[in-house]
Amino acid sequence: MQKSKPLSLRRNFSWTFIGNAIYAACQWGMLIVLAKLGSPEMVGQFTLGLAVTAPIVMLTNLQLDIVQATDAKQEYAFSDYLGLRLIGTTIALVVIAIVTLWTGYSLQTSLVILLVGLAKAFESVSDIFHGLIQQHERMDRIAISLMIKGPLSLLLLGLGVFLSGSVVWGVAGLVIAWAVVLVACDIRNGTLILNRVPKIRLNWKTLISLMWLSLPLGLVKMLLSLNSNIPRYFIEEYLGERELGIFAALAYLMVAGNMVIFALGESASPRLAKYYSARNLPAFRGLLIKLVGLAALIGGMAIIVAQFAGRELLTILYRPEYGLHQDLFVLLMVAGAISYMSSFLGYGMTAARYFRVQTPLFVIVTAISAIACLWLLPTQGLIGAAKALMVAAIMQAIFSLGVIIHALYKLKRINIENRTEIN
Repeated sequence: MQKSKPLSLRRNFSWTFIGNAIYAACQWGMLIVLAKLGSPEMVGQFTLGLAVTAPIVMLTNLQLDIVQATDAKQEYAFSDYLGLRLIGTTIALVVIAIVTLWTGYSLQTSLVILLVGLAKAFESVSDIFHGLIQQHERMDRIAISLMIKGPLSLLLLGLGVFLSGSVVWGVAGLVIAWAVVLVACDIRNGTLILNRVPKIRLNWKTLISLMWLSLPLGLVKMLLSLNSNIPRYFIEEYLGERELGIFAALAYLMVAGNMVIFALGESASPRLAKYYSARNLPAFRGLLIKLVGLAALIGGMAIIVAQFAGRELLTILYRPEYGLHQDLFVLLMVAGAISYMSSFLGYGMTAARYFRVQTPLFVIVTAISAIACLWLLPTQGLIGAAKALMVAAIMQAIFSLGVIIHALYKLKRINIENRTEIN
């Protein structure tokens, strides 16, 4: 069996965009189902489950998928990445269980959090196979997996809620869907890429080395997750699950833009890494500028839609009580636009292998987000939460741009020194 040839950047983007469009639409559909069949409180419980589990899973995942995808010199084998991911996923499940029991949520909310954690465990294993496929620039296979995962998730969650009237059984359907996709699609695709059944290697010296390489990215991903979820924690604490459900439903519309950002970022990351590794400054800088410019365009369009058609859109998608929050919707879209540009700068930092500097950067951003929430949310409610997101997004963009400028300057200096030595 021969390995598949890499696809072009354009075809990889097309596949990634289509796959993520369908998957994001189905994720959005899950919120709509909860809003239509249930209540804002059910949306809030589901959102809280995601908010509690996401930072923990992001930390233990160590962003091994992107480390693997940008491992242009193939310093580590897939069996190393898989072994470390399985260890991290096990730790994540234990920590999620401890946090859930310690926080003292109601029984139903606790069950939702634990089931979301289990679903994310299956997703984490799928994710490491996606990193392998991305490394070989075959985003079509990831896209097909997502195109199966999205509708199946929506179907089983919707059936669970419709038949039981409970969000718990809906999330149980989500667990089943993600487990099926892992076994039926992702492991199979990994086998085709490797030309053999994937194996797990637990060489502790190698795993520790890989962990130290990836740990800064894991911390960064956790901090990014905390940064976006901190307002949700404060909303749940100060305003309750109903207001959290409304905020989450509106904020999820940012995903429409994130879908494009993720598709382009995931497709362009291997190419950016190769440009930087080859010290091709014009190509690296040019591609990154194009990506950031596109992010600004997408964000601007989202703001316009929110400003002129926000109330009608929210009423149609959810219920009339959601449409009463158009001002909140506009502020969230502004925060999203800034965040889109920051995301591409983050892809640029990672492609240039600037891992460790991202940790203190996002510690500062997360701290600013928490302070902004403490300052604004008690007096301004949901509007204050949106403003806190905007403040954090602006600071992330400024700091990320500074790192990129440093990376470009360093690459330019190396190229000048090399030309001097040759002459």
